[in-house]
Amino acid sequence: MATIWIDGEWHTRETAKVSVFDHGLLYGDGVFEGIRVYAGKVFKLQEHLDRIYECAHAILLKVPMPKAEFGGVIEEAVRRAGMAEAYIRPIVTRGPGDLGIDPRNCGRPTMIVIVDAINIWPPERYQQGLSVITAGTPIPHRESLSPRVKSLNYLCHAMAKMEANFAGADEALMLDSSGHVAEGTGQNVFVVKKNVLRTPPLSAGILAGITRGVVMDLARQAGLTVVEDMLNRFDVYTADEAFLTGSASEIAPIRCYDGRDIGSGKAGPITRDLMDRFTAYARAS
Repeated sequence: MATIWIDGEWHTRETAKVSVFDHGLLYGDGVFEGIRVYAGKVFKLQEHLDRIYECAHAILLKVPMPKAEFGGVIEEAVRRAGMAEAYIRPIVTRGPGDLGIDPRNCGRPTMIVIVDAINIWPPERYQQGLSVITAGTPIPHRESLSPRVKSLNYLCHAMAKMEANFAGADEALMLDSSGHVAEGTGQNVFVVKKNVLRTPPLSAGILAGITRGVVMDLARQAGLTVVEDMLNRFDVYTADEAFLTGSASEIAPIRCYDGRDIGSGKAGPITRDLMDRFTAYARAS
């Protein structure tokens, strides 16, 4: 059952409300995280807390609660939800203000924690692999707002997802302003070629995904060479394997991209091995 905490009060899906004057709604002025719960345990809670507080600091948003206390709220929300497998969405907005954009006119920031289930794709897609296209909508330029800030403004990514929907695909890959492959609509991207795992560097203007980091560590432990460098569409078209990673997505294999089969056209052996390693690691953490 969905459990929601807003500024010290507990709510259900039906009773949870925020002000229409909240600048998180009006202007996307705020930050958020996506966190998984495995076997009743919050996965990488400290890393997610560190990131949301760093993102808030980067946009001059002071979180009105100590980090450890907010972590306690998140764990209590999970207990109240009573879900062994769940997804957590902590959010901090600039708070209610007026219809002007000036953040100085906002009072206390709004703090929210949502615990609920999430299903990005049907379970069979994790066996069959995803059908992916290139989105015409690029990622925002890295100089407009640092991609390290996980902000509430995901409109470009939502539009790219709509492009995938209209094309009958499961997902889209987004390019940067130079035409390099950057990320999915809410995921990091990896390709495998001759037992080398490649993924775009953070300098490409992508989010520093926590699952991304875990997968890179697991890959090195498995004896793979892991390289961070720029990818273009040719690199994905001709990859032996490709997959996406994210807290919500976990590890999702790609079977075809822009109509081209990736490798065998299904989840490859390295991807499947990393999926197994990730599942074991997440449930042991």
